[in-house]
Amino acid sequence: MAAAGENKQKPGPAKPAARALAEADYGNWNKFNSTAPSGSIYSTPEYLDVLCGATGGRFKIVAVEKGSEILGGAAVYEESSRFGSFVSDRRLLYYNGIVLRDYDTKYPSVKMSRHLEILDALETAMAAMPLGSFRIKSRAPFADPRLFIDRGWSATPAFSYVVKIKDTKAAWDRIEQNLRRLVDRCTEQGIKLSDDDDFESFFRMHAQTHDRKGAPIYLPKDAFKKYFERLKSLNLCKLYQARMPDGRSIAAQIVLLGTHPVAHTVSAAADAEFLKLGASAFLRWRAFEALAALGFEANDLTDATLNPVTHFKSQLGGDLNMCWVLSRPQTRMFRFGAWMQSLRSK
Repeated sequence: MAAAGENKQKPGPAKPAARALAEADYGNWNKFNSTAPSGSIYSTPEYLDVLCGATGGRFKIVAVEKGSEILGGAAVYEESSRFGSFVSDRRLLYYNGIVLRDYDTKYPSVKMSRHLEILDALETAMAAMPLGSFRIKSRAPFADPRLFIDRGWSATPAFSYVVKIKDTKAAWDRIEQNLRRLVDRCTEQGIKLSDDDDFESFFRMHAQTHDRKGAPIYLPKDAFKKYFERLKSLNLCKLYQARMPDGRSIAAQIVLLGTHPVAHTVSAAADAEFLKLGASAFLRWRAFEALAALGFEANDLTDATLNPVTHFKSQLGGDLNMCWVLSRPQTRMFRFGAWMQSLRSK
């Protein structure tokens, strides 16, 4: 018999809770990430370990769990500055945001309610991190930043083209006719696709693009080479190159692999001498075919800021995906540091 005044209600089900995963939990996180629609190789500890080895950054995996089941989370890549540590997307880390499990339910309200519960736990954990600046970019289909906005974060859209490649015939039909003509012309002239580890040829064109257009060097050469070689040794990337009949590389791209069905073209470059030949179109298409043969269903072309490169990407038959960039208010010290840096750059 319950004592007078005792609450007779049974405790409700446990709510999802967030925690930083131990290394022993990384295998479970990777299984979750590989099947989550908004997951990617960027959210794996293996990829982040390689990136940190090249940049000096550090990372942690913050997962939201209910019991032993992972429901969502984020791989948090962090760097240091004189004015405070910060989290942000960057070159070679296009996405660093929220990964949510899918729910097989016919009721949208149920799915939304569960996602909001997960996001509540994740945002609470992120808000408690002592950082000068916190910026995350989440892959589509994450499309509901309301909880973060309600708690003082800012939300801005970003874009990327994603090409479906599972059905290569359908993918070929979606490519604009002019690019298909260029692919055919390159094929007739004996240009071949290579899958190799010739980083020197890639970096030659990467640096050439910097000299020609002022495009950024993603990493200093030695650090970039270390990054590539470690990824290659782990079978986490491919270096595809378009080569002339004499073997010269005239276009190249690094594609990130992993166990998620979407591959990511993280960096691409071409030799200025052969731009009119159509080598870039040839390389992209032959890479689509090679990735499809490996079992990938789509290729994220990385970024769709309005510029001539994005116009070229749009002709490859991809879907324009919108993703959300969420930013926590910066500390006063970090804002001061950003202001000082802007003055020095003028």
